[in-house]
Amino acid sequence: MSARLLRLEFSKMRRLRMGLSAAALVCAVSGLSIMSAVSSPEFSPAAPEAWAGLLAGLSLAVPVGSPLTIAVLASRQVDIEHRANGWLLARTAGVTTGRLCRTKFAATAIWVAGATVLSSLLVAGFGLAVGITALLPVAAWALYTLLAVTVSLVVLALHVVLATVVDNQLVTLGIGVVGTLIAVFASGFPPLLAHLSPWGYYSLATGAAFVGDAPELLTPAFPSVAALAVVGSLLFVLTTGLLDLKED
Repeated sequence: MSARLLRLEFSKMRRLRMGLSAAALVCAVSGLSIMSAVSSPEFSPAAPEAWAGLLAGLSLAVPVGSPLTIAVLASRQVDIEHRANGWLLARTAGVTTGRLCRTKFAATAIWVAGATVLSSLLVAGFGLAVGITALLPVAAWALYTLLAVTVSLVVLALHVVLATVVDNQLVTLGIGVVGTLIAVFASGFPPLLAHLSPWGYYSLATGAAFVGDAPELLTPAFPSVAALAVVGSLLFVLTTGLLDLKED
């Protein structure tokens, strides 16, 4: 991957309105996080579990808003090559399909990671703005944000590859819809089932949840998400390496 290729991908993004999609993700995640917390009758800035309530809302909102938006971002960034015969043009210029795919992932990952981190900061900023008296659990908040970004980037890598090998982008978007359903309902799955798809790892990364009527901080499954990152990275490198050999 070169800086020149990365700059070229960002120039394409200006026409694809990727920033608008990323902004929609930020608004959806931060808005849903705040609404799910403050709509609880138990929420009060003076309550000791107020931060847990906001983090529980964030842990709910990320799997609701991220999977489909990630699918849209990946599809838009890749579909332009299908429509303009960009893969062939790139190979003519000496850029293999796999290399271009890795560059597209890197460029889109900046938007996905940035939107996720910004959403987390906005929710934390809301808590500070309304005067939550308890100390912000910085470590728990940062850990959840890191794990959410990690899962989202693995999902993004999957969608970039799918959008590359499948011309019909409705397939990629349809998988994004299915992924959203899995991510939303995975918290009710047995842990083993949650490990079987990348979207299930959103539930394993959960930093807080409502137990009865009261929110509680949870210990995320950090080893599981770390393993997902390693396996996902290896598979992405292997798959894009195979795409480097593609000639048609």
